[in-house]
Amino acid sequence: MKVGEAIVEILKREGVDVVIGYPVNHILEYAARADIRPIVVRQERTGIHMADAISRLTSGRKIGVFVMQLGPGTENSYGGIAQAYSESVPILVMPGGYPRRLAHVQPNYNASHSMRDITKSAEPINVPADIPSIMRRAFSRLRNGVKAPVLVEIPNDIWDEEVPEPLAYRPVVSTRSGPDPQAVVAAVDLLLEAKRPVIYAGQGIHYARAWPQLRALAERLAIPVCTSLEGKSAFPEDHPLALGSGGLAFPRTVRHFLDVSDVIFGIGCSFTETSFGVPMPRGKRVIHGTLAADHINKDLEAEVALVGDAGLILDAVLAELDRRQVARRSWTWVADEIARVRSEWLKEWMPKLTSSEVPLTPYRVLWDLQKTVDVSRTIITHDAGSPRDQLSPFWVTKEPLTYIGWGKSTQLGYGFGLAMGAKLACPDKLCINVWGDAAIGFTGMDFETAVRERIPVLSILLNNFSMAMELPIMQAATEKYRATDISGNYAEFARALGGYGERITRPEDIVSAIRRGIEQTEKGIPALLEFITCQELAVSRYHAFV
Repeated sequence: MKVGEAIVEILKREGVDVVIGYPVNHILEYAARADIRPIVVRQERTGIHMADAISRLTSGRKIGVFVMQLGPGTENSYGGIAQAYSESVPILVMPGGYPRRLAHVQPNYNASHSMRDITKSAEPINVPADIPSIMRRAFSRLRNGVKAPVLVEIPNDIWDEEVPEPLAYRPVVSTRSGPDPQAVVAAVDLLLEAKRPVIYAGQGIHYARAWPQLRALAERLAIPVCTSLEGKSAFPEDHPLALGSGGLAFPRTVRHFLDVSDVIFGIGCSFTETSFGVPMPRGKRVIHGTLAADHINKDLEAEVALVGDAGLILDAVLAELDRRQVARRSWTWVADEIARVRSEWLKEWMPKLTSSEVPLTPYRVLWDLQKTVDVSRTIITHDAGSPRDQLSPFWVTKEPLTYIGWGKSTQLGYGFGLAMGAKLACPDKLCINVWGDAAIGFTGMDFETAVRERIPVLSILLNNFSMAMELPIMQAATEKYRATDISGNYAEFARALGGYGERITRPEDIVSAIRRGIEQTEKGIPALLEFITCQELAVSRYHAFV
């Protein structure tokens, strides 16, 4: 059994049915021979983003795999792997490597060394007989503990070597760990003592699939729930106790209830301080439930720490409430307060959400989009910058894993690959990415990948012919040199690549165009809808009062 055959056999045993990559990496050919679908992208970063979404939307049960060429292919991949690392996404990355005798000779790029800072582990294959052990370590790290990319480098001079048979490999075990029982008691004491508790839920809820437990706790103790951007859709946002998600932009309900809270229960989150997450108010009593012990007190002081799987933490808290026979609390007053604050907030924004101005306001486009699609059967993601801030506060999720939120790193063009990966993972869902005319400049050529590989996503492009967010900070550069101006006819671009493209300029045409785009995806054709919008700078962002 050759090296490539052994690796692909292990991938099959681990449930991998798609390998995404860019040649030359011989795993693509060996995968095809073994009936694993190879998907070739136009640039490496998009392929990593696709693998990223596969892992996210299966809660890590299926691992996204990306392979690439040694040297330039690996160098091009750095950004995508770094993005997945910042977002705690488990993907298996298998770059080619220089021949073993040259692997450590400068200036040859050595991924096993150079990518250690953006992976959970990075290891080369030097001896074919070690492949089962190396792959066992890789998948064990992917399926257990804190999520992150894992890298296995395949030297270019090893492909023709033999791996001993029979192949000694079986799928790795997945484990979960629970919190300290004494800490659970302390957490429940604090929750019951609290007058204004708030739950802040992160993507650990998605990986643990702890959606029912989160809802059960919120409903039992009448605790309002907000989520991180990565955790968005972990709690149904049409629920009376839902506050929405926090990013750079967020609903006023999130800011209001965090500020007036006395206890914040963070569950499945890191509380990482970032410009693209809701700022946590200081001086609150904090319960921090996280899988990673080194998250405790990293950015926010914790009074109680619960280290373990988010589902097991919530199970333990619910069991302690049962043991104490804590009665179910009424939601009425808190639900009424949430509804009041939300109503005031939406009233403030409704002129933009329903505007008939031309050029279009992006808020009107995205508001009509939400009213047109079946939100429960749709997976949507934003892009960096304005699309993120214009979409995430107002999009109301109803089912888990229907929104791919991100923001620990903010690479332009991330969203399109995520949408394609989402369609591979969930072919029965409408998969949408929302991006701007800046982001499409980074990964737009992979629209051709969507056409060629029959991945019918719906792409919503907000085109204002400008880097609008930079206008206030690049005034001289804009006035003297038009440095923030960008241009393009992206509907024509989509058609030229074999997909469906349509440009929309009038508000009365928004809904009908969206329906036409959806119809095209139902026929198996990727669709790009280009909406000509104003240079919108308003953002739903409110500063902490405490």
